[in-house]
Amino acid sequence: MQLPEEGCLLRIFIGESDKHEHKPLYEWIVLQAREQGLAGATVLRGIMGFGANTRVIHTFKIERLSEDMPMVVEVVDTKEKLEAFLELIDPHIKAGLVTLEKAQIKFYRAEKN
Repeated sequence: MQLPEEGCLLRIFIGESDKHEHKPLYEWIVLQAREQGLAGATVLRGIMGFGANTRVIHTFKIERLSEDMPMVVEVVDTKEKLEAFLELIDPHIKAGLVTLEKAQIKFYRAEKN
């Protein structure tokens, strides 16, 4: 798969406890990205954060361990493919933040066997 030099980065900020049909929402989003043929997806687990639903700081500190840590799903592909993907997943994200920004793609390649 080739990607143009001018691509986009889709970032989805959700909570670790967010679900889709009893599965973690971030897992469902990644599986949907693969099913839609997107270039790839990465899930990052935050160690601290807060969001629109609560102004309480969720943290990974031992004395105040949260069960709803911030999660970020990142996907890079073309703007058109990411916008179509966003239309598919949007109704399933009950709370969170989604951003779409330009990304300059330097390379996208698989290891040669």
